[in-house]
Amino acid sequence: MDFAEVSNTAMVMAAVVYLFAAIAHAGEWSAARGLDQRERRTSPAQELVGAGGPGTVEQPEAPDPRVERAWLRVEKLGRSGVALTVVAFAVHALAVVTRGLAADRFPWGNMYEFVSTSLLFVVAVHLVLVLRAGQRWLGLLATMLATVGLGLAVTVFYVDVAPLVPSLHSTWFLFHIVAAAISGAAFNVGALASVLYLVKARAERRGDVRGYLARLPSAKAIDLLAYRAHAFAFPLWTFTIAAGAIWAQFAWGRFWGWDPKETMSLVTWVLYAVYLHARATAGWRGTGAAVIALVGVAAYWFNFIGINLLVSGLHSYAGI
Repeated sequence: MDFAEVSNTAMVMAAVVYLFAAIAHAGEWSAARGLDQRERRTSPAQELVGAGGPGTVEQPEAPDPRVERAWLRVEKLGRSGVALTVVAFAVHALAVVTRGLAADRFPWGNMYEFVSTSLLFVVAVHLVLVLRAGQRWLGLLATMLATVGLGLAVTVFYVDVAPLVPSLHSTWFLFHIVAAAISGAAFNVGALASVLYLVKARAERRGDVRGYLARLPSAKAIDLLAYRAHAFAFPLWTFTIAAGAIWAQFAWGRFWGWDPKETMSLVTWVLYAVYLHARATAGWRGTGAAVIALVGVAAYWFNFIGINLLVSGLHSYAGI
């Protein structure tokens, strides 16, 4: 079995294990349905003590064993989801590395390679948040994104290993694509956080924060995480466009030519600039900024998938 076969097999295995991780995290959310971490049960004996006359001392409420068992089940499912995600990430990384070894270059020469590598960065950011900050609540959305993305990569976007086209033989192309993948990972994490912000904020407004939502940080804290992810990504995306312009000068003799992908990259940049401005303006914090973030990530993925599939141009490197 050569490197290409190892990569193909590992990529499919990673997609399957991500699916199992997503199922475990879905079970985690489902098992917490209707629960409230503040729920406690007072035993009949404690109720009598608390209802006594002067001089009686109320005993602390004992946890309801059924509630405790339910939350223990939630915790086990969550840890299983994280463990499966770690396994899937390791297999995913093996697939990306062996793809590069098979091609004898960095594995970023077509849409299949870019999507699979970008998703690897997304999961890496998620696992860093889990292992260093205990932020496991992104697990369901992160693994669903990885499952769907890799599923499309291996079934729709897949192309055989091939050498780079001449215009991609540039150091600036390397800078351009790495910055695009890293900034894209941060944009996606910010978008996932924005989705959960909208859900949590709605529950807080209704005064009904129960189930797994009770374990999430406050809507304000989730909004702050989303903002930090976007604030980290935006300068990198700016560098992505600048590096791409320099690469275009070497490849085609001009810095900017309003090619469809160049134009969509600029549109994405403007959307995230609007997001950061809106987020920094008191009246646009929260729901309005979260919606802009979701429009921005949709523009990001349309730029790297939709443009390749629907529009022809100088950046048509999808290979499919």
